[in-house]
Amino acid sequence: MIKKPEILCKKLGLTFNNPTFFTMALTHRSFSAKNNERLEFLGDSILGFVIAEQLYDLFPTACEGVLSRLRASLVNQSSLAELARKHQLGDYLLLGSGELKSGGFRRDSILSDALEAVIAALFIDQGIEACQQWIGRLFAEKLQNLSLDNWQKDPKTQLQELMQAKKMDLPDYELITMSGLAHEQTFEVKCTVPLIATACIGTGISRKKAEQSAAEQMLELLNKDKQ
Repeated sequence: MIKKPEILCKKLGLTFNNPTFFTMALTHRSFSAKNNERLEFLGDSILGFVIAEQLYDLFPTACEGVLSRLRASLVNQSSLAELARKHQLGDYLLLGSGELKSGGFRRDSILSDALEAVIAALFIDQGIEACQQWIGRLFAEKLQNLSLDNWQKDPKTQLQELMQAKKMDLPDYELITMSGLAHEQTFEVKCTVPLIATACIGTGISRKKAEQSAAEQMLELLNKDKQ
């Protein structure tokens, strides 16, 4: 039996002026035409902004690339689903019979979308400051455990260490094209790894920069594939 939303609301440390926003955030499209899809869209942007702001303050010396990777590690589907499970969000979701039978309440995509929808519901009900405070509490442990040690490494080094950790062949970089005048050339490099069949193409003003670009894309692809 699906548990009452007000129980979850209390567990999350939230109160709503209009509780229907919270109920809507827990409603999957399989249950009703009035569902959490629009809230999820809004919550995704709010979460990205709030986490970006917190990382900006937490790591004043980190460059844009490092901050982007840190943010991606926190707000990706797997990370959000982990938080949702921690608070048993799946027990309170309103799902259609098909999703209930197929175990939709355990699915990463459904759990992460619902968590983002809760953030949007809170924003609509109480504004951005309430979101900042609650997201700060929700991600407190994850933020405390972050370190710049690994994230300061360039994408090629990260990808190489990932392959080594999995005892696989190192990434392969192949120069595809080199165009332009001598002082303003553009390089295009293909990166492949044994983990997946898909190749990533990076471009840059030098071969090194093109390889870094390809490696960064491959890391993002592997992260999505893991989800």
